[in-house]
Amino acid sequence: MIGYVTVGTNDLVAAGKYYDALFKVIGAKRTMDFDSFIAWGTDPSAPRFAIIKPFNKKKATAGNGTMIALAMKDPAQVKKFYAKAIALGGKDDGEPGARSDTFYAGYFRDLDGNKLNAFCMTAPKQKK
Repeated sequence: MIGYVTVGTNDLVAAGKYYDALFKVIGAKRTMDFDSFIAWGTDPSAPRFAIIKPFNKKKATAGNGTMIALAMKDPAQVKKFYAKAIALGGKDDGEPGARSDTFYAGYFRDLDGNKLNAFCMTAPKQKK
């Protein structure tokens, strides 16, 4: 159902470098690159993530309550992706960990304050 998502940026060059390095962790590459828009993906038929300079020419701001959730293959990849996001200058918004018996996630904000999370679904823990 989701084709792509975009977040606004005020510095396309810096945000582009941030996401180039971050998405390298999961093998995503630039699929579109224009003066005001860059998109990344892992597969042409899968949803994509993009950054954009706002069309109305106003300052890009992070949406309150808005979050992009990026699917990872396992908790190790969640940790690696989250660590890379922070190392690149992102801000912690919830360290990686189990949020329920089957949901594992790490939350962060990018250089423009947009909230993202890296998550995976895990097998339920066996009760003893």
